[in-house]
Amino acid sequence: MSVTTTNEPVLPEVKMHLVRPKEPVTAVITKNEPCTNGRKTATFVRHIEFDVSGTPLEGECLVGQSVGVVAPGEDARGRPHQVRLYSLASATAGEDGAGKILSTTVKRTIDEHWETGELFLGVASNYLCNLKPGDEMQVCGPSGKRFLLPTDSNAHDYLFCATGTGIAPFRGMVRELLAGGCSRRITLVMGSPYATDLLYHDEFTQFAAAHDNFTYMTAISREANTGPDGAVLGPMYVQDRVRADFDALQPQLESDANLIYICGIAGMELGIFQEMAKRMSEPALEGYLAIDPEAKVNIDEWTRKMLNRQVKHTRRVMLEVYA
Repeated sequence: MSVTTTNEPVLPEVKMHLVRPKEPVTAVITKNEPCTNGRKTATFVRHIEFDVSGTPLEGECLVGQSVGVVAPGEDARGRPHQVRLYSLASATAGEDGAGKILSTTVKRTIDEHWETGELFLGVASNYLCNLKPGDEMQVCGPSGKRFLLPTDSNAHDYLFCATGTGIAPFRGMVRELLAGGCSRRITLVMGSPYATDLLYHDEFTQFAAAHDNFTYMTAISREANTGPDGAVLGPMYVQDRVRADFDALQPQLESDANLIYICGIAGMELGIFQEMAKRMSEPALEGYLAIDPEAKVNIDEWTRKMLNRQVKHTRRVMLEVYA
């Protein structure tokens, strides 16, 4: 649920479910490579590109949307595997500039069953990560009509906040904005447990060096970080980076043209909202959040249950979080 405010973004019309899960189309893998910041990482995440030429998906997927993947085989009950949605990491023009080659970001799911201690491998994630160029996979979609860039990219500034594979849509959005000549402020805050877990790090670093209007910040939760003055700080999450660099972020946050996009693990949005509520001026804050008077008394006590009830975001905030 969201509430209305001024200067809301005008989002494009989208086409959804052009390909249904029960009648998926065939895509061909063109690239599958690691996208972590180093070979020795705590997680295994891969950038996967696939060709949808000749299918209804060609040229019809907007940046910020998702596609569904249908893994082969059956589950333990003998039923076909459920469709898994993956955010596109490519711009609307795709990796090839013609909307034929799309991409996504996939983390291998590797865990243990709590009760038995037996190894658990995520079906779709490991299937995708094992595919090689030339292999085929079954896809459907697209999905999503809210987590999109506005029709007029130069009408807004952008603050993107991501954790883990939540970076996928922002890779596509940053590429689309910069390639399209957007001159507005674009800030990306990427959170990860270790520096080696940062995704597309070299790419974003290069973008920041080449474009004065793009700022790239990181928040490492299990290692030391560097403050805006160069001082060594302790471990931090995305909301901690917002707090540490608030002086730099404040002009953008206080602008009524700014939009906030948050994608990643559920709970990160709460911390970000708390930092905003503590530090922003009341008029500017109202552009993003409608807060009940009772909730304003003790911001540190906010819980996720209060979101969309006592703390409601406006249409200038785009959320895509997952458990």
